[in-house]
Amino acid sequence: MAAMSYLSVIERYHEFEPLVHELLESILTGIGDPQLFHEGQMDLKAVADVAGSYPFVELIYLLDSDGRQVSQNIALVNRKIKLIPQGRNADRSQRPYFLNLEDEAGGYVTRPYLSHATGGLCISASRAIYRQDAQLGILVVDVNLTRLIEFMMGDSARRRVTPLFKGVYATIVLGLFVLVALLLTTALTDIYQLLTTAREHQDPLQPFGIIIFITLALAIFDLGKTILEEEVLMHKDIFRHSSTRRTITRFVATILIAISIEALLTMFKASLGEKQYVEPAIWMMLAVVGLLVGLGAYVYLGAKAEWLLIKTAAYKSSRGSPGSQV
Repeated sequence: MAAMSYLSVIERYHEFEPLVHELLESILTGIGDPQLFHEGQMDLKAVADVAGSYPFVELIYLLDSDGRQVSQNIALVNRKIKLIPQGRNADRSQRPYFLNLEDEAGGYVTRPYLSHATGGLCISASRAIYRQDAQLGILVVDVNLTRLIEFMMGDSARRRVTPLFKGVYATIVLGLFVLVALLLTTALTDIYQLLTTAREHQDPLQPFGIIIFITLALAIFDLGKTILEEEVLMHKDIFRHSSTRRTITRFVATILIAISIEALLTMFKASLGEKQYVEPAIWMMLAVVGLLVGLGAYVYLGAKAEWLLIKTAAYKSSRGSPGSQV
C-alpha cells in the first residue's frame, strides 16, 4: 500500500483524462472572476472555497497578458491558504499553459510534468479572464496529479489511514519472521545433535523432521515476504482486479510449495517402511493437484474478466467521444 507510482498515476490520468480536464475547467470557471485582478492583488475570498473543497490544488497565481506573474503565489497546504511572496514578476511567457492558451476557447490543461516545487507529478490549468472585451490576465492553477486521481476515485480517506495499515502489516510480518528464526534454530539444533550422536543411536526418520522444520520456515518466510512486498513496500491498486489476483496467486503458490514438499517427504517416509504414511501422502498430492487446477482456473478467469472490463470501458469511451456519433 505504498504511494502510487508515477506509472500508475499517468495510467490513471490517461484513463480519466476527459473527466480531469472537465473538473479543472469547472474550478477555473468557478474562481475566474475579474475581481481577482483588483489592483493587482489576489482576492483571497475567491479561493477560500477551493482550499476546503479541492485538496489536490497546490498553487494559484495570476499572469498578465504578456505572461508575467502579477500576484504572489497562493499555496493551498492542508486545506489552508498560505501566501508565498516568491514568484511575483516572474516571466512565465514560455510555459505551455501560457503559450497554448490562445488556441483554447475556454482554458488549457497541460500534460503531466514533474513540479520543481514539490518534485511530484503535476498538471497546470489556465484560463483567460475578461472584463467585457478586454483581457485582464490569466488565472493559473497547479494541481498535484496523484492527489487529484485519488480524489476522483474516492480514495483520499483510505490514503490517510494507510500508515496505520502499514504498521499493522509490518507487525504481523515481524511476528512471522520471529517464528521463522525459532524454526531455523530448532532445525540447526537437531542437525547438531544428529551430527554428534553415534550412528547406532540415531533415528532414521530424524532427518525428515529437520526438513519439515526448514520447509515450514521457508513457507512462513515466503508468506511474510509476500505480505511485506504487497501491503507495505509496493503500491497496491485495490481498484484493479489484477492487483488482488497477483496477491492471491502469490499466497496460494506459497501454500502449494509447502504442501508439495510435505507430500514428497511423507512419500519418502512411506518408502522407508512407514506404510501408514502412504494414504496421507496420496491425499496431500491430490490436494496439491486440486489447488494447482483451482489456481489456474482462477488466474485464467480473472484475467479474462479484466480483459472484458477493459474492452467494455474502451467501447463506452469510444461511443461517448466526440466524432464517434454518426
